[in-house]
Amino acid sequence: MSIRRAATTIGALSLGLVVLTACDKPTAMATVTVGGKTVQAEAADKCFDHGKKLAQEVFLACLQVTPKHHITVAVGDQVRIGVDPSIAKKGWLIAQGTTLVTPEPLKNKTYWSVDSEQLFNSQDQQTGGTTTAKQVTLNIVESADTSGESSYRVIQFNLIRGQ
Repeated sequence: MSIRRAATTIGALSLGLVVLTACDKPTAMATVTVGGKTVQAEAADKCFDHGKKLAQEVFLACLQVTPKHHITVAVGDQVRIGVDPSIAKKGWLIAQGTTLVTPEPLKNKTYWSVDSEQLFNSQDQQTGGTTTAKQVTLNIVESADTSGESSYRVIQFNLIRGQ
């Protein structure tokens, strides 16, 4: 092999290694499955700070963002939620909008299931009547507590009520 060819090969290998090290590590995902349909999402850029806690105002703003990912949920369906093991290690919460569905963080659990009626039905505190929403925002919050003080990411899905 000539010196020129060897130098070209070494240069190409070096460039390949540089390109590979410049790639971002993929962020942890959450998955929502209803019936035979599945949708996956990761936290929006502003709703994940690469392992650092989110500032309280950022966390609250993330809960209000309109989700990009959606799935249709029929009456009576189970909504199955899965998270990456790295999220489960710190703990995670499920919230319908800003209302907690899980009373405490799910620690070291990568899967949780919830009845769609629990997500779409809400009770009016004054009248006691039940209202059914046509769509809800499902927030998956990586957090070690329920206060929002130790939140690391928010992943959102829009659940649309089907027939």
